Amino acid sequence: MSAGIHRALISVFDKSGVVDLARELRGAGVEIVSTGGTARALVEAGIAVREVSDVTGFPEMLDGRVKTLHPKVHGGLLTVRDNPDHARQAHEHGIEMIDMVVINLYPFEQTARSKPDAFDEVIEMIDIGGPAMIRSASKNHHDVVVLVDPGDYPAVLGELRETGDVSPATRLMLAAHAFAHTASYDALIADYLERRAQRGAASGLPRLLPLTFRKVFDLRYGENPHQAAALYADPLDTAPGAVSAEQLQGKELSFNNILDLDAAWALVSDFDPPACAIIKHTNPAGAALGSDAADAFRRALAADPVSAFGGIVAFNRPIDGETSREIVSLFLEAVIAPDFDAAAIDTLRSRKNLRVMKTGAAGRSAAGRDYKRVAGGLLVQDRDRMIARPELKLVTKRSPTGEETEALLFAWTIARHVKSNAIVYARGAATAGIGAGQMSRVDAVRFGAAKAVASLEGCVLASDAFFPFRDGVDLAAESGVTAIIQPGGSMKDAEVIAAADEHGIAMVFTGRRHFRH
Repeated sequence: MSAGIHRALISVFDKSGVVDLARELRGAGVEIVSTGGTARALVEAGIAVREVSDVTGFPEMLDGRVKTLHPKVHGGLLTVRDNPDHARQAHEHGIEMIDMVVINLYPFEQTARSKPDAFDEVIEMIDIGGPAMIRSASKNHHDVVVLVDPGDYPAVLGELRETGDVSPATRLMLAAHAFAHTASYDALIADYLERRAQRGAASGLPRLLPLTFRKVFDLRYGENPHQAAALYADPLDTAPGAVSAEQLQGKELSFNNILDLDAAWALVSDFDPPACAIIKHTNPAGAALGSDAADAFRRALAADPVSAFGGIVAFNRPIDGETSREIVSLFLEAVIAPDFDAAAIDTLRSRKNLRVMKTGAAGRSAAGRDYKRVAGGLLVQDRDRMIARPELKLVTKRSPTGEETEALLFAWTIARHVKSNAIVYARGAATAGIGAGQMSRVDAVRFGAAKAVASLEGCVLASDAFFPFRDGVDLAAESGVTAIIQPGGSMKDAEVIAAADEHGIAMVFTGRRHFRH
């Protein structure tokens, strides 16, 4: 088959396609060297195999931990073929050349995902010999072909059939794939150990931050049509959400779709009762709780039906036929929910371009980190987690009623999901007006009131950060607000509280800010 491929070392955990690959190589006169389970699988398929212990003259030991870590393996991979001194040393030590390496590694990722607390079992899935051989072969890719992905087998075999060799360009590409493979593997191990070490730690971020994300698919485009984009997944994050959701129908997803789906899913995942959020540009146009999904949708839509047009809608409950009929009454870009029954799927088909995303379960990862790219670096922070029911400190003469308290807690939860400066007006468990992303807090108060469809008389208000001046409270009072929740901590808290008392507004402090930039 190839003047340059005489001997191939094959040692794989994922045996997809390996028998066909080895059979074709063997048929072309390539000697197959193999180990353990791979050797057995090839022999059972009728393929002649030479055991690696025959090459090294040393048996496998330590439960298979040591089998390929030997000069006769790595010498055969690292010898530069046209280097006379290398050739002389290899001959002196009886080192045979290995021209192709086919390797994939122990399933560390799968084990860490499925059994994160089975520490000893996860550690046993750290491959040592495999990455070492991959790196040796990749370094010497001019002379050694390295295959780490079964998806590359057909192309390499096709090239060998057509030209009798593997081109330098393909060898280089395969080496790049291989180094990315081992880099990702090591990063996953470091990430798993770091997460384990940080359990119970008061604080701390790593000095080095190895990251690995696996490409899920290409997106239609980025934030704008002229920008290319793709979705990548964190292999160790198993929480349901936009990244792992199954697309049941609709157009291809864009960058902005994913951002809005993630924002919508994060919001509804903060609630235990049936919840719905309608998102535009990562901000809620409306959000509500209801007796069921359909009721929550109607209440969320009523908050701002104009802004809801072309939005993303999320539910923390499976969708039935009634809810789907409500959904198709409005033009939406996408809907995400834990599941959809047969009636819902049938109804949603009438909107063939509507992206329907099934997460398979409710909930969202609460732990972990947030990353934001900046020129020349990366900002890393702990994820902002919502306290289920924060301790509320009463700071005004009037206490909020029980009904107001529940509305305040609802509005406070929503405020965490609104771009700062953020103001949320709410009546009961539904938003009534949202002021998002304003440069001054008083403008956020004003804008939120302007967005209200109905009178705000008797509503409550949540602010994601403290009021720097009393003007925001005065403006809220003009709209009929009766209770306010905010973190507190302003130098002018006393003036802000006095303003609330003047207007008969109940005010509580949470002591926690929820900026979202």
